[in-house]
Amino acid sequence: MSTISLPAQFPPQAVPSAKRIAKLALWPLVAATFFMVSGGTYGTEDIIHGAGYGRGILILLLTPLLWSLPTAFMIGELSSAIPAEGGYYAWVRRALGNFWGFQEAWLSLVASVFDMAIYPTLFVEYLKVLVPWFAVGHRGLMVMLGIVAVCALMNVAGIRVVALSSLWLFFLLSAPFAIIVLIAPFKIGAFSGAAGAPASTSTVGLVGGLLICMWNYMGWDNASTIAAEVERPHKTYPRAMLLAVVVVSITYVVPFLAMWMTGMSPSAFQTGSWATFAGMMGGKWLRFALVLGGMMSGFGMFNALVMSYSRLPLAMAQDGMLPSVFGRLHSRTRAPWVAILVLAAGWALCLGLGFERLVTLDILLYGMSLLLEFVALVALRIKEPTLRRPFRVPGGMAGAILLGVCPALLLGFSIAHGQSEQILGMSGLTFGTLLIAGGVVVYWAKTSLRRDGWLASAIRQRKAA
Repeated sequence: MSTISLPAQFPPQAVPSAKRIAKLALWPLVAATFFMVSGGTYGTEDIIHGAGYGRGILILLLTPLLWSLPTAFMIGELSSAIPAEGGYYAWVRRALGNFWGFQEAWLSLVASVFDMAIYPTLFVEYLKVLVPWFAVGHRGLMVMLGIVAVCALMNVAGIRVVALSSLWLFFLLSAPFAIIVLIAPFKIGAFSGAAGAPASTSTVGLVGGLLICMWNYMGWDNASTIAAEVERPHKTYPRAMLLAVVVVSITYVVPFLAMWMTGMSPSAFQTGSWATFAGMMGGKWLRFALVLGGMMSGFGMFNALVMSYSRLPLAMAQDGMLPSVFGRLHSRTRAPWVAILVLAAGWALCLGLGFERLVTLDILLYGMSLLLEFVALVALRIKEPTLRRPFRVPGGMAGAILLGVCPALLLGFSIAHGQSEQILGMSGLTFGTLLIAGGVVVYWAKTSLRRDGWLASAIRQRKAA
């Protein structure tokens, strides 16, 4: 693994010691990536409702080829060449400079405000199905705060705690869907026109189904922020990304193929309908197991993403882009405990705002940061042609450039669709553009207020006069 040099003002102990950190191997990294991207089959129901079985499954198979695989190849090259703390932020900063590096981190952290409030909410929604008592008063909110606190403490306990728990959670939440798949051959056509099928209220169409599919396949670069804590990252990352694409695709497609065999109408699908289908397939115990898996999914996604996002303030502090306090590490686990606790407090404050899953906004913010990463891939090929790249995107420079074409086209499609989404009285595109512009303003203010910034210099000159 190549070493990463830090500015002189940061002491050597700010860098995690390779001898003291228990690093991640292949399968724990695959499991952590699974939760950063997917969290399981939950939330994919509207894809089939909008597109039907045939087109829906085709979308679920084509989207990873056009959207996920290019990203996995890009991450494979950059993670193997620059296995730095902060991942995609470090790549963009090295390739394009401080300004664009800051924008990359800004886009990710702002998107996390809207995204991270979802997962504790998802946990509580499934909990209410099992124990309605939690639907009364503020009991659900207390559980959400508990989820945030537990995940923060698990992350302070170290990266292996998070990754190994992700591996076990993956097996546990996948088990009910595996049982559905095994039962399906014995239920061929059993639910054709079934009276017990739920009456769907979903209004998602084909276009909406594609956007939801894109949302369910995004987040691959989140795993890159922990590159300095991965065992042999130059070999592990490319393999982990490709394996994760396959695992996520299988967990999405196979359960829908099983339901197609049973004859269940696509119009019966809506968010949360998997629990009803499980009850129809295997009785109340399978329904219980699937609802419990939904709770594990929400917990696992939040836990893994805390690990990912907390490395951004750490890397930025080491680069002098944030106050040095964010670079403090736990003495035993070397976890960025200040960054973890500050981010957890911010996400906890957002829990009561009732954010819905703003798919278009998430795709816009994530897509813009992803495009910066593809630009960094090409820029580094030009800027540092001799940089050691244990894994390279095939096809030379042309391959590196063409790799970002399909993701860019899909992003353009989602932006065009965002014109029709309304958020706070404005289109989703306008709202997202304002958030993106906020990063420019914050960087300008940060630069201006530095000791050597133009504003500080002006004040000194005025005092001297």
